[in-house]
Amino acid sequence: MPRLRATKTQLGSPYLRDHADNPVNWWAWGEDAFEQARELDRPIFLSVGYASCHWCHVMAHESFEDENVAKLLNDSFISIKVDREERPDVDALYMAATQLVSGHGGWPMSVFLTPDARPFMAGTYYPPVERNGQASFTRLLLAMNDAWMNQRDVVEAQANELRDAMAKEVAFIDHLEPHPKKIDLSESRRKLRDELVGRADDFGGFGSAPKFPRASYVDALLEFDDDQARDTVTRTLDAMSRGGLYDHLRGGFARYSVDDQWHVPHFEKMLSDQALLARTYLHASRARPDQPQWRDVALDTLRFVLSDLRVANGFASSLDADADGKEGSHVTWTPREVADVLAHAHLESELARVLSRYRIVEPGHFEGRSIPRLANDEPFIASAHLDAAIDALRVARSKRVQPLRDEKVILEWNAMFASALVMSGDADCVHEGVALAHSLQSSHFDGTTWWRTEHREAHATASDLAWLLDALVDAYEVTGDDAHLSRAKDLSTFLLQHYWDGSVPRASDPHVGRGLFSSSDLDTDLPLRPKEIFDGATPSAHAVACRALARLSMCLDDDDLRCVAERLVELASPLIEAHPGAVPDLVNAARFVLEGVEIVIPGDANALSEHVRSLPMSHAVLITGNGRSPLLRGRADGLAYVCQRGACRLPASSLEELDQRLSEVGS
Repeated sequence: MPRLRATKTQLGSPYLRDHADNPVNWWAWGEDAFEQARELDRPIFLSVGYASCHWCHVMAHESFEDENVAKLLNDSFISIKVDREERPDVDALYMAATQLVSGHGGWPMSVFLTPDARPFMAGTYYPPVERNGQASFTRLLLAMNDAWMNQRDVVEAQANELRDAMAKEVAFIDHLEPHPKKIDLSESRRKLRDELVGRADDFGGFGSAPKFPRASYVDALLEFDDDQARDTVTRTLDAMSRGGLYDHLRGGFARYSVDDQWHVPHFEKMLSDQALLARTYLHASRARPDQPQWRDVALDTLRFVLSDLRVANGFASSLDADADGKEGSHVTWTPREVADVLAHAHLESELARVLSRYRIVEPGHFEGRSIPRLANDEPFIASAHLDAAIDALRVARSKRVQPLRDEKVILEWNAMFASALVMSGDADCVHEGVALAHSLQSSHFDGTTWWRTEHREAHATASDLAWLLDALVDAYEVTGDDAHLSRAKDLSTFLLQHYWDGSVPRASDPHVGRGLFSSSDLDTDLPLRPKEIFDGATPSAHAVACRALARLSMCLDDDDLRCVAERLVELASPLIEAHPGAVPDLVNAARFVLEGVEIVIPGDANALSEHVRSLPMSHAVLITGNGRSPLLRGRADGLAYVCQRGACRLPASSLEELDQRLSEVGS
């Protein structure tokens, strides 16, 4: 692939387009760049970031736009720029090296490679001058060039050592010793619960600053009804939705909080966070009907995405943290600014109430300005008499310089969002979610190959396909339309054909294969194919595929697909048993595999099926409609059949009977 500047107009990534005009001669990731490095015998400088990354912008302005730095890079290196959202496989591979070298990860990621893609040095952000004991970027470049020219044997030794360590890191699951015996999932869940309750703090959440929302941790605790688990869930969900992490005027969650009390966010907004957190708040509101405000949070988040992130082929991936070169300038307020807005709208009488509701004071706690946060006694949804004042603030805010929007449509994140929309139970949102799941099959599939974005420049990852598979099962559950299952079955075939390592498990041979690679076998530009087992900011591909394949197998009564899901649990069984906190989403997925419940309600929607859709559904699937699922055969309309592990309870004809049957199977 040629240099970025030459292909700027064809690039689908705004991040890459932004860097195409740098004085640095950036190359796109690909064989052309590696061939050039080999021909010139130069090391590669790999820079990985994304459009809404604040420190990526900082390093770009400080270093990549500097002519002197560019000359060093252009004269001594082949420089490659990668959008981590477009190529998460490249990011995962070299993030492993970065963490091994520096002990931490993050973006921008700065990695030095040999021409055959072995890393020999790695870090994250480097300042333009030495600062707080950290070497300047210029000094680092000079040192790396000197090492390449004069200490090649040292570089080669370091590259070989890092390559071997990186190979183990990105294929960690291959070094586990799985056992075919059934694991004690209840004990793993209890261990996970105890770990999370122990890690929870008084401010809500699970760790010190910077504090990230971890939706899967809350989901895990929702499975328990003891006081500690309930208190941890309540404290965390309320703190995140009432503090500065949540955008109280526009809707949606910021990426993370820079403090441990959720007061000051890092202002970027990611589609993935909106989808995952909306799902969790919906799940929580169903599990805890005494907390109806959590559903309000979820719906407000979904509506933010529908209004602010919609693009032609789906939904944009992110909003930047900065606006007009200033972090959070589009979000923060002073009392004087609020007063001016309300005076202009002839709403001066509401000033004290608005300032109190959002804790807008002088001076504010963020560079002298205030980030709106809800006062302790304020409901999440404001009282109706404040609507006009709040609308005036929204209009005034919309006239400020707005953050840039990364408009690439990522399959994985859009499928997550489709799932959240469908889960909502809100008629308009459900319609949007089903339509989105359907449209992604046109925008991201060319008839033979699946792509990560609508620009079709990078192959889909296993996570892309697993999330779409899960969303299609969600769509089936709310519509009973067989077409969703048919598409999901085709997608599962593609996933196993191009991502599975080794023989695919079948009912006749269940203990074969080594799980899923993150990248497709159609990708030929990676020195290693990583596997994703640990859950992070988003669930691992291993966990989502396990859940999605298990759910699809239940809907289709497909023993072969069930064996694949069981194999995924089996491969990770040592982690599930010994370290469930590292794989919380997989612990959840394992419930579908080992304890899954099929709720079969033939025919059109009725009170029984609507009741099931209002439940948390933590490890159950709803099979309904008039389709071809084997579980619908011979079953009478108007009755509900609750089945588990091939055995069904007596049919239920009332909500009371249905709840009794569900309690008998622990659902």
